[in-house]
Amino acid sequence: MNICTRSLSTAALALLATVGPAAAVAHAQNDLNCSDFAFQEDAQAVFNSDPSDPNRLDADNDGIACEDLPHRSRATATATAAATAVPRRGVNAGLGGSTGPADFEVVGGAGLAVLGVGLATGHLVLRRRRRAAAGRRH
Repeated sequence: MNICTRSLSTAALALLATVGPAAAVAHAQNDLNCSDFAFQEDAQAVFNSDPSDPNRLDADNDGIACEDLPHRSRATATATAAATAVPRRGVNAGLGGSTGPADFEVVGGAGLAVLGVGLATGHLVLRRRRRAAAGRRH
């Protein structure tokens, strides 16, 4: 195996060994679900701090995070519920939160898997060609 192929294979293996586990750990540390909050107001404060909603606390994109969580004051919640109908749709209303990797993590993992398969296939093809060429010389 020439030095270029060996260097590329080593770099690909190092990339797979370091990036794969690190992506899963990074996703797990930053993720908050509605079950992490006791009250809707707490979840709303986290949602308001970053309206891009990286934790996916607002599943129906209506600006209200974790709608099925209890409110701090039942009297205020009753008055608000009477004035505004609050949707009750389980995960669609924000109860479930995130349960899996983000889209970019899935795409990155698939890309790394394709890269690994491509490198392994290329290595086998080169090896067979070299053996066939060596067999013709003798």
